[in-house]
Amino acid sequence: QVQLVESGGGLVQAGGSLRLSCVASGSIHSINVMGWYRQAPGKQREFVANIISADGRTNYADSVKGRFTISRDNAKDTVYLQMNTLNPEDTAVYYCNAGLVVAGTFKYLGLWGQGTLVTVSS
Repeated sequence: QVQLVESGGGLVQAGGSLRLSCVASGSIHSINVMGWYRQAPGKQREFVANIISADGRTNYADSVKGRFTISRDNAKDTVYLQMNTLNPEDTAVYYCNAGLVVAGTFKYLGLWGQGTLVTVSS
């Protein structure tokens, strides 16, 4: 069984920082991309950032550029999201997402984590 497990959410004051982590585990052959999405109360899930395994290229939503940084430890199949200068509009459940190939079957899967809540108080 392949799964993603996030950690690092919590309550922070506006202007503060948090770092989220997401670990992929199970029978993984390779991971093509890992990233983060978020869903605020009453809103649709939206893209935050991702990182491409092949070349380390990163992509960010305009709303987080310059404040959030995504990085990855390939040896640990872990992706991080460093979030700085947080504001109340960043309050949401943050979901890890990965596109990966399962070992043995070589089936391509798009996986989601269970989500971790980030609350930014004003």
